[in-house]
Amino acid sequence: MTARSRNSTFYQQFLQMLEDTNPTGDIYVVTDNLSSHNSLSTRTWLEDHPRIRHVFIPVGACWLNLQEGWWRIFRKAALAGRSFSSPDEIAQATRIATAQLNARARPWIWGRPAPPIRQARRRYVYLL
Repeated sequence: MTARSRNSTFYQQFLQMLEDTNPTGDIYVVTDNLSSHNSLSTRTWLEDHPRIRHVFIPVGACWLNLQEGWWRIFRKAALAGRSFSSPDEIAQATRIATAQLNARARPWIWGRPAPPIRQARRRYVYLL
């Protein structure tokens, strides 16, 4: 979903779309501490939608926010080196890049990959 602004109104529209798309079960939304995610109007809206539960990333633990890594990849795929003349062009670039990224999505793996296993070296035994 693209929005003209990052405010509480558009965030609540996003949550409504999320709830409509997922009609059963609880929905956990992991989010940062942006003011629109924790505003009075959003908290009031969430009281009327008990299936949606917010889980906030702790302050000072931005490395837990997988969204930041995704944004870096997304900006490179959709926005780098381009100029847009209208919000519709940005929305179209967003839809295309999201579809391409989702087509090749893989599970996110934390940390550095394990070093490759080295083949056993030949050992020479010298007899005296």
